[in-house]
Amino acid sequence: MLKDVLYGVSHVLNGFRLIKKPGVKRYVVVPTLINLILFSSAFWFGYTKLDAYIEQLLPTWLAWLEFIIWPLVLLAGLVVMFFAFTLVANLLGAPFNSVLSEKIEHHLLPRENKKSSGNSNYLDLLKAAGVGLGNELRKLFYIISRAIPLLILSIIPGLNLIAPFLWFLFGAWMIAIEYLDYPMGNHEINFKQQLEVIKQNRFKCLGMGAALMFMTITPILNFFAMPVGVAAATSLWTKNLKSTI
Repeated sequence: MLKDVLYGVSHVLNGFRLIKKPGVKRYVVVPTLINLILFSSAFWFGYTKLDAYIEQLLPTWLAWLEFIIWPLVLLAGLVVMFFAFTLVANLLGAPFNSVLSEKIEHHLLPRENKKSSGNSNYLDLLKAAGVGLGNELRKLFYIISRAIPLLILSIIPGLNLIAPFLWFLFGAWMIAIEYLDYPMGNHEINFKQQLEVIKQNRFKCLGMGAALMFMTITPILNFFAMPVGVAAATSLWTKNLKSTI
């Protein structure tokens, strides 16, 4: 199990190298800009609005509790930001991420992809954006339908003690599904089949997802989480998961 988890993590490290390869770098620009704008906006909003919100939340005579409330609100904000902004970023970046995944797979398997169409560009992907967005919405429904029970568990006294651990696992699983859709979607593998492949390789996928989740909630690193995530998922798919189909 641990070996598989570390194997998944290794593909995230490989993702950093892949996005710098010739012929790939120019396709990293748009996903990085999307993350930069969204997460910068999120941090700016949190930094400028949270203090005022806490002051309104607490009556004057309880102002001394602010130092306790701040970490709790910050933690809750990070959770909300992680799920909301990751989903929005991937929804907006879906067409561009599919192109990036295709180019990385061509780099990893040049001979196998020699006869395939390697001339896809952003215009081609924008024409197919409706299909990509539809798949993103199906993933969104899958994620929300499972997040709601976990949210309910988080407010039940006693059971909520294990909630942070479960949220971490859920986040890793969600982000693995999110990014593995790009290489598998490029091969016209539907969402149901994708889930079957991921479940067969759950610890490898969880390892990759956990490393990417850490990137997503870490300032500066989160700007590159999307392109690195696409590269890592494509690497894992190409070198391991593809052979299980």
